[in-house]
Amino acid sequence: MKTVLSTKVLSPAQKELFLNSGIGLVSYAALEIEYLPVKIPQDFTQLIFTSKNGVIGFLESVDKADIKKYTCFCVGSKTKHYLQENGLVVGKTAENALELANYLSNHHENESFLFFSGNMRRPDLPEVLLNNNVRYKEITTYQSHLKPKKFVRLFDGILFFSPSGIKSYMHANNLGDSVIFCIGNTTAEEAKKHTNNIIVANRPTVENVLVQAIKYFKEHD
Repeated sequence: MKTVLSTKVLSPAQKELFLNSGIGLVSYAALEIEYLPVKIPQDFTQLIFTSKNGVIGFLESVDKADIKKYTCFCVGSKTKHYLQENGLVVGKTAENALELANYLSNHHENESFLFFSGNMRRPDLPEVLLNNNVRYKEITTYQSHLKPKKFVRLFDGILFFSPSGIKSYMHANNLGDSVIFCIGNTTAEEAKKHTNNIIVANRPTVENVLVQAIKYFKEHD
């Protein structure tokens, strides 16, 4: 039986996809997230989020009475839905940080933003905003800590959901002949440092990464 390693702990519904496909699954958390207490400036109403973790960090520090005054710009459908579930208005959702940065530079160049990020965030979005003179203030609301774990077996496929997840895994393992499934191009760029045996999800969601892996191994059974 083919077996896949997920570098993210999956939900019961996500695990069910693999159980129903006849493909074995092992999962663990390659990263540990630590949320930081932050002070949120009062003179901003436009917010930028590139991950759900950024939203969680923001919600832990914001005065809930202020929620209605904000308009959010975010990356990914999961981030969008989480914002909306918590009463926040979403003005624009993009598939990646670069796409969002270009949108803000072209359509909101005269506005000011608060950007909520993690300590391992990519430079793409800040660089584009700076190059286009878009005013923003960055607040680090969470830290990602690598949690290396040594595996004594090989896997037919490995699922990665961030460049940091790849770095964590590579601390104690190698990829061998495993097929690597990445949630997006940014993660795939990190994977290319170690292998060319890469498949990128059609959409940047955990579910689509799972679907790509299941589809691949059913076709190559």
